This record gives sequence, C-alpha cells and structure tokens, in this order.
Amino acid sequence: MFRTVTRARQMAAAIAAAAAGATTAHAADFNAIGTLTQAEFRALAEDIGAAVSYKPMIPSEGLGITGFDLGLSIGATEVANRAVLIKAAGGEDVPKQVPLAGLRAVKGLPFDIDIGVVAMGIPDTNVRAAGGELRWAFVGGSAVLPAVALRASYMNLTGVDQLKMRATGVDLSISKGVLFLTPYAGIGRVEIDAKAPGTTLVREKFQKDKVFAGVNIAFVPFALVIEADKTGDATSYGLKLAVRW
Repeated sequence: MFRTVTRARQMAAAIAAAAAGATTAHAADFNAIGTLTQAEFRALAEDIGAAVSYKPMIPSEGLGITGFDLGLSIGATEVANRAVLIKAAGGEDVPKQVPLAGLRAVKGLPFDIDIGVVAMGIPDTNVRAAGGELRWAFVGGSAVLPAVALRASYMNLTGVDQLKMRATGVDLSISKGVLFLTPYAGIGRVEIDAKAPGTTLVREKFQKDKVFAGVNIAFVPFALVIEADKTGDATSYGLKLAVRW
C-alpha cells in the first residue's frame, strides 16, 4: 500500500512538471493548417484528436443520486507528429508534451448512471474543446465485487478557424476500492472526425483504439486522480483534484 501511494505521488509530480514545463513554450495558434498535405492533415487529426478526446479521470462506480464530482484537471499529451503540428502552427514551437487543462463536473443519477461535462483547452493556443460522458455502472460493485461500467463520450473542438473536429468514444472500465485507493482501468474506441474548412484538404474520419488506467486517492471531501491514457499512438497523462460528495 505504501509503495502504491509513493508511486502515485511520483506520477503526480511528473505530470505536473510536464504540464508546467510545456506551458513555457511560445504561444502557437494552429492557423496554417491549409499548408499541410493530406497525409499531414491526417497525422494532425490523430494527435489533436487523441489530446482532446474524453479522458475518464474517475473510477467506474456510480456516484449515487446525491453525488457530485467537481474538479480541475491538468495533463500533457505526448504527440507522435510534432513536426506536423509545428507546420500547422506556422512554424511556431509546439512542445513534444502538449499541455492540457480543464474543468470537469460529474453528477450521479439513479440506477448507477452518471452524467459528466468537461471544458478544456491547450494553453497558449487557440484550441478549445467541450463535451461530456454518460456512464452506466451495470455492475455497481461491493465489498467483494468490482464495479464495471460502460461509457459513451463526446468532445467537440472549437477555436481553430481551419479545423472542425469531434471525437466520440465508447469504453468499458472496471474499478475496485481498497481503503482510500481505487485503481481503475479500461479499454475502448474513439472515432475522430476532422474537417479543414477554407482549405483544399478533404475530411478525415477514422477510429483509434484506447486503453487507460488510473488511481483515485480519496481524502474526503477531496479526491486526487492520476491517469494514463493511450489513444492511437499518442499517450496522455492527467492529474485531477476534485471535491466529491
């Protein structure tokens, strides 16, 4: 147990350092997407789509009809095609670890169903995204059994004139609490639909596999969540501090 907590603290420090370090880069608006080739546009869609796609950052069990989870998240996505992102930003620097920050809220509903919303962005860029999730813990979990949940999610990107994108996903997750720790993990699939209005680039629509794992550390009324996510070739790390009741 002590080793788990120590490892979680180390991961949290690494995530915070990566996000803070990435934000020191020069501001980079993605305003040169029209200069990309079709193959480069596909690579851009894969990286940005993976970065802004929905990240669970919560265990599988439902919050209950009176439950809320309100949190602030930071993180970073290690992109696979940095040179393409730099070109799309008109030559401005884009870090290998692209930072992310967001506000998140989840509300418990009857029958172990939760609904969540998120608003996020890539700091010092024109990339913004918003969306949410609908999650059903069809196995509610108990002192013996883990919770198992099915989630549908949706994210819509805004702020970039030459890029319209949405990421829809579905995943299956499992979690089991042990004292104040609740590890969780899941697998799923994300569909990314990207268009570049005002350019000659054609629409890119494709699917990517998704795997994720994390741990929820409870210190009532707060919860600290640390999560790793791999969507396609892009790996994301996130940290969320929430008030939960």
